Amino acid sequence: MRTIEVTGNTNFHTLNDEICHLSESEITIQGCLGQRYIASGMSGKTINIYGTPGNALGAYLNGCTLHIYGNAQDAIGDTMNEGTICVHGSAGDAAGYAMRGGSIFIQGDVGYRAGIHMKAYQQKCPQMVIGGCAGDFLGEYQAGGTIVVLGINRKERDLVGAFCGTGMHGGKIFLRCKEIPDDLPSQVKTQPIFNGEKKELESLVKKFCDTFGYDAQEILKENFLLLTADSKNPYKQYYTAN
Repeated sequence: MRTIEVTGNTNFHTLNDEICHLSESEITIQGCLGQRYIASGMSGKTINIYGTPGNALGAYLNGCTLHIYGNAQDAIGDTMNEGTICVHGSAGDAAGYAMRGGSIFIQGDVGYRAGIHMKAYQQKCPQMVIGGCAGDFLGEYQAGGTIVVLGINRKERDLVGAFCGTGMHGGKIFLRCKEIPDDLPSQVKTQPIFNGEKKELESLVKKFCDTFGYDAQEILKENFLLLTADSKNPYKQYYTAN
């Protein structure tokens, strides 16, 4: 395993070039402070990051495993294709933007527009589990994949912000709560959790708990709601070619 020591003055181009050209399969980055695009497009490595990476961590990720021991900024996993990102903290806006494969596990909260434009294709089905709460526009324009929001230790906070699922036309959102969020858009519906969805939910929660040290049975005994789109394409009438 190779350890790279960085400071706030370390240029992100320099850091990413070094990561890319190292022969070691496991790399640790110490003192990360805002460097962007770490592991962008990479595959075949395990990268442990201590500190706060900058925007677009794991963008276009193609098979790496990333562990961030701290918070992450905006657009983690942007358009990621494969691999796993685990944030041992919270994340900023647009986590999982347009992700089309792989998994993101976030121990804490996320900002606005988590899961925006998430999609699935053939065998690829992206997954994101949020341990805390999510900001406005969760799952905006979601076309596929699965989002789970657990709200661990949320106390009086809202589990999700306003406009959850706006423009959603595919995929699933599991919310660990008893009451339907206010102001769900008209194209989003709640439905019972059947055996297939239950197994998927249990599997994701167990992976989350194994990563961050929670009790899966305690979390799963609470009530969950499942949100899906009420039509295959609610905005079909707006397209010039249908």
